[in-house]
Amino acid sequence: MALHETLTDAVSLIRPGITVAIPPEYCGIAMAATCELIRRGIGELHLVAVPQSGLQADMLIGAGHVKTLEAAAITMGERGPAPRFAAAIKAGAITMMDATCPAIHAALQASEKGLPFLPLRGILGSDVLAHRPDWQIIDNPFGTKGPDSSDPIVALPAIRPDVALFHCEMADREGNLWIGRRRELATMAHASAMTVATVETIHDGNFFDDEILAAGALPAAYVDAIAHAPRGAWPLGMPGTYDADGATLDGYCLAAASQETFDAWLTDHLLHRDAA
Repeated sequence: MALHETLTDAVSLIRPGITVAIPPEYCGIAMAATCELIRRGIGELHLVAVPQSGLQADMLIGAGHVKTLEAAAITMGERGPAPRFAAAIKAGAITMMDATCPAIHAALQASEKGLPFLPLRGILGSDVLAHRPDWQIIDNPFGTKGPDSSDPIVALPAIRPDVALFHCEMADREGNLWIGRRRELATMAHASAMTVATVETIHDGNFFDDEILAAGALPAAYVDAIAHAPRGAWPLGMPGTYDADGATLDGYCLAAASQETFDAWLTDHLLHRDAA
């Protein structure tokens, strides 16, 4: 594990064409790192939303950096559909791998456990199966045997991201991350080949020496790069630290309605990101 001081060092581990797992907006979104990805022109990404995304995915799609998207939903929440995502789907500009929240979590847990797949029953009979040839319906090998005892179940292949990318509140000097109750981040880190994280603050002690902090810590063994990035989730919020910037998000949704105005907004946003 390396404790990097700059976003450039940390983001350099993310290469074009790899699979990147990103969390939902109620966890911790590495928006400063996302802007750095766009500045560096790192594209052709296979993005896995765990299990959904909003601004982060929409910006990467609008900037032309996403080739494949695997997600249960991409939405701007109460602000409506994600504009660049919707436009890309209509234009056929990205490959969409429709999923469900339980399916994405189960597929990541398969990788976390070192398994080739995990079974899931709840999506049987849904239209999602028709668009996922990689999901296979098998017969329950432990079911009752007999000519009328078919017991189908869906086998989901493991999702093995190359990189898990997220933002959290703290890292300590030993390279451990404090993720609190956001266990989705732990699953992402366990399932991925590498973890790149940005953090609000650097803690002088060791989380595992503290009886309270230890319970919410992710060991450094699962972490490959950390960048100190105060307000690194802006304009999204960091739960318990600062709220989302509603005015900026409103402005984004208006600007992202067309590619031309999105490009102008993105240029301005990237140029002024450090001032946030």
